[in-house]
Amino acid sequence: MKGFEGVRYKMLEIKNLCVGFEGKMILTGVNMTVKDGEVHALMGPNGSGKTTLAYVLMGNPKYKIITGKIILNGEDITKLGPDERAKKGLFLSFQMPVEVPGVTITNFLRQAYNSLNERKISLLEFRALLEEKCKELGIDAKFLNRYLNQGFSGGEKKKVEILQMLVLNPKIAVLDETDSGLDIDALKKISEGIKKFMAPEKSVLIITHYKRILEYVNPSKVSVMIEGKIAMEGKEELVKSLEERGYSWISDK
Repeated sequence: MKGFEGVRYKMLEIKNLCVGFEGKMILTGVNMTVKDGEVHALMGPNGSGKTTLAYVLMGNPKYKIITGKIILNGEDITKLGPDERAKKGLFLSFQMPVEVPGVTITNFLRQAYNSLNERKISLLEFRALLEEKCKELGIDAKFLNRYLNQGFSGGEKKKVEILQMLVLNPKIAVLDETDSGLDIDALKKISEGIKKFMAPEKSVLIITHYKRILEYVNPSKVSVMIEGKIAMEGKEELVKSLEERGYSWISDK
């Protein structure tokens, strides 16, 4: 999946983004563009700032933006809160999804869906939507009655994150290490979910260390983050070079 043909517009623009956390600079001038209809991979070694970028994109208040802008569909969202960003079509799949005891997957997703959409749908309509998306991901519908992520395996948590993406149907999805800890079958199902989500007016930013998931979704662009900034960009061939030479190949340049 290398994106869609035709004229493509800038869905997400990150301009000279510098971010601090607990008195330390983490992002030191990130510049990156994700276009519509594009699967964009962000790679880099541990500690390079990839997850920090994901949290900053979603508006986590723990991170302080020193300089720079985040532009979504031509609108500056740098100062907007997480809820406002979500309503404008931004979605984040967490690297470490949290457990929410006492709240079922169905209730959580229905509340999230209704908060993002003007048209509220009935419980029966929503249940039908959920079951359809569960089927696409190979999730047993009985799973929907369990408390969100409580007692789930790593693979189950990641599947529920992709289920949220399919149900909430954002404009751009940021997937932070969705492939970590997955076996081959779970990885294939999640990759299929990403493919079902994609459309000419949608984009996905996949944050990962490895090429496994990229072999299934075939990104149209790859960015490499080193020490808090984008050090190199390229096509799918760049992933092969990283696999052969490692990240030090870029760091040493």
